[in-house]
Amino acid sequence: MLAQHWPHLLLLLLIALVSLITGLLLGSVSLPPASVLAVLTGEGTSLEQTLLLELRLPRVASAFATGGLLATAGALMQILLRNPLADPYVLGLSGGAGVAALLAMLAGLGSLGISSAAFAGALISTLLVFAVARGSGSWAPTRLLLTGVVLAAGWGALISFILSTSDTHQLPGMLYWLMGDLAQADRPLLPWLVLLLALAFLMPLGRTLNVLARGSLQAAALGVSVVRMEGLIYVLAALLTAVAVTVAGTVGFVGLLVPHLVRLLLGYDQRLLLPASALGGGCLLVLADTLARTLMAPEQLPVGVITALLGVPFFLLLLYRSKHL
Repeated sequence: MLAQHWPHLLLLLLIALVSLITGLLLGSVSLPPASVLAVLTGEGTSLEQTLLLELRLPRVASAFATGGLLATAGALMQILLRNPLADPYVLGLSGGAGVAALLAMLAGLGSLGISSAAFAGALISTLLVFAVARGSGSWAPTRLLLTGVVLAAGWGALISFILSTSDTHQLPGMLYWLMGDLAQADRPLLPWLVLLLALAFLMPLGRTLNVLARGSLQAAALGVSVVRMEGLIYVLAALLTAVAVTVAGTVGFVGLLVPHLVRLLLGYDQRLLLPASALGGGCLLVLADTLARTLMAPEQLPVGVITALLGVPFFLLLLYRSKHL
C-alpha cells in the first residue's frame, strides 16, 4: 500500500523544488534563472549576491520550514483531538505568543528579543492549557479543546488591550506580526532542525498513530499507552507551533488545509501523511510568501493575509465536496 503512493511523494518533492526556485526568482526585484545559478555557483554581481544569499534565500528557507512545522503540527492536533477542524492554534498557543511578542515590541527589543518572547509565550500558554485541562485528574480531548478555546479568548482580549493602548507608530509592526510576517525570518537553521528531528522521531511511531487516530478505546484495546502517547503528541505539536510562531508570527490555514489535501491524495496512513504534510505545508507557505512579496511590489503584504485569502474558499470547497470531513 505504501509503495503505490511513492509517485505522489515524488510529485510533492518536485513541487517543493519548483516552489523554492520560484521563491528565489521572484520578489520586488525579479532575478533571471541565469543570475540565480551564477550566484549559487559563487559568481554574479555583489548586488545579486546580497539580494539572493542575504535576503531571499534565508527567507525562502525559513518559509518552507515554517510551513512544514505548521502542517505537521496540524496533522498531529487532528489526531490528538480526533477533530478534522483542529489546527495548530486551536489551543491558544498563538495568543500566548502574540501577547509576549507585543510586550517585547513595546519594550523596544529587537527581532531576536521578539522571537524569544514569542517562543516563551507559546510555551507558557502550552503549560497553562495542559495544567488547567488536566486539573486534579485525567484530561480528555474535549476538555483540552475547551480549555484552549477559553484561553485563546483571554489572550485575544489582552492583545486587543495592548493594541488599543499602544503608540500609533508601533501599530503597523504589531499588526504585521499578528497577521503573519516573514520579513524578519533570516535564521532558517532552527526551524529546519526542529522539523527534521520531529519527523525523524514521528516516523517510527506511524503505526501507533494510525491506531490512535481511530479512537482511544480501540488504541487501548490494541495495547497502546493512550495517555502517554496523547501527552507526547500534544507536547510535540505545541513545540512545532511555538517554533513556527517564533519565526513568522500567526500564519493561519496552513496547518488546517494541508493535512486535508494530503489525505485526499494519500489517504490516512500517518507514515505517509506526516512527511507529505511537511512538504505540502512548505510549498504552500513559500508560494504564499512569494505572492505576498510580488503582488503589490515594492510593498509587501503579510503572508497570513495571503494564506487566509487562499485557504478560506478552498477549505469551504473541500467541506462542500467531501463527505468525510
